[in-house]
Amino acid sequence: MTDDDLNFASIRQLAELVREKQISPLELMDHTLARIEALNPQLNAVVQLDAEAARAEAAAQTARLAAGEDLGPLGGVPAGIKDLENAKGFITTFGSPLHAHDAPADFDDVHIERLKAAGAIVVGKTNTPEFGMFAFTNNEVFGVTRNPWNLERTAGGSSGGSSAALASGMLALATASDGGGSIRIPACYTGLYGLKPSFGRVPIAPRRHDFWLDTSVYGPLTRTVADAVLLMDVMAGPDDRDRNTLPAEPRSYGERVTEALPPLRIAFNRTLGVTRLQTDVEREVEAAVAVFRELGHEVEENDDAIPETGRFWNDVMGWTNVAMHWQDYTTRHSEYGEAVVQILDHGLGLDPERMGRFMELRQTITAWTAELFGAYDLLLTPTLPTEAFAASGPVPLTLYGEKFVPIAMTYPFNFSGHPAASVPAGLTDAGLPCGLQIVGPRFGDALVLRASLAYEEARPWDRWPRH
Repeated sequence: MTDDDLNFASIRQLAELVREKQISPLELMDHTLARIEALNPQLNAVVQLDAEAARAEAAAQTARLAAGEDLGPLGGVPAGIKDLENAKGFITTFGSPLHAHDAPADFDDVHIERLKAAGAIVVGKTNTPEFGMFAFTNNEVFGVTRNPWNLERTAGGSSGGSSAALASGMLALATASDGGGSIRIPACYTGLYGLKPSFGRVPIAPRRHDFWLDTSVYGPLTRTVADAVLLMDVMAGPDDRDRNTLPAEPRSYGERVTEALPPLRIAFNRTLGVTRLQTDVEREVEAAVAVFRELGHEVEENDDAIPETGRFWNDVMGWTNVAMHWQDYTTRHSEYGEAVVQILDHGLGLDPERMGRFMELRQTITAWTAELFGAYDLLLTPTLPTEAFAASGPVPLTLYGEKFVPIAMTYPFNFSGHPAASVPAGLTDAGLPCGLQIVGPRFGDALVLRASLAYEEARPWDRWPRH
């Protein structure tokens, strides 16, 4: 296997190479660290790195493997952890000056525990916007993360450090979370696969707060659907430390995705009635939708229009975060970034009438999804209406000289809790990735994964920016 093949090998491939002793965990770690050293200065994806500890763990795994021990399904695979999540030995900065000098975490979040137990080796932290509040990755602690497809563009947010590391071939495994699109946005902008699971599918524990009420989830961001299936089988499942986790699935995702899809009835909605599309994005999304027709499924144009949810997502984010940050907000106000202060101030100014309108909106979205999935098995939309914008922001608010909603298609399914994935749809005229969103019925994570895998098998994605 060439160095380039190793750079873009999947998690499954790397774990198999280790298991078959074609490469040792230490050799793989040294290759990974060299790749990070070469590429990270231009991408700024990995913002904390402990090479010494990573090499020590890789050396220990190499010895265990030589002694005949099974390292687990992720044995030897280096992992980056999004800097909103706790990994023992690393500071959880949240991309904020407020926490830049905190003590390193002395515990792992439960999904990190599970990744480590499966054999993954944490190498460091990946960049995120301050408190994960934005669709591009830039903060006052570590700076701007750039898209490996075009360094002038964003890798998305809030899992932008992870997406840049994955798409550039620095890492095959990097964690992600999604409170309004933060898995699907970077997946779309960098040509990755990203699944926002059903709320409660992957535990969020130990909980430091209520993590934006019940809109935010952990989930896989990967280069292949098969890798996402593998990570779901490792990370998903109940944990008593999280009161919201769902019961265990009756069978593994790995077993369920191998089943052939029955003929499906699929709705394709271009805009949800709330935005317009970049023309070349629409072209690529249409070509992606056609794959499902070619696979024998019934795809029907759907023109349902739903209320625009972005402004209410800002309300929820502001309201929950001002409560969560109240003590620091009132005593260390100057340590917050200006954009975060605006969000917290917005939350502080919300009145009961406005929050009542949000509750009404959520019920409207719930009723709409119930009716939609009473008639259809899946919903397809563009993941985002445009290609990646400028790396340092701001999020554009006009398209072709008219106002538009840049993240209109991801928010609703955080409010509804439905599983939703982004698959690569193609490249725009500027050579940048765009995405197709696949939304499943309530708790239909396995169906979304099965449909995603069928799409990927029919239209493999092997185009990556080489650096």
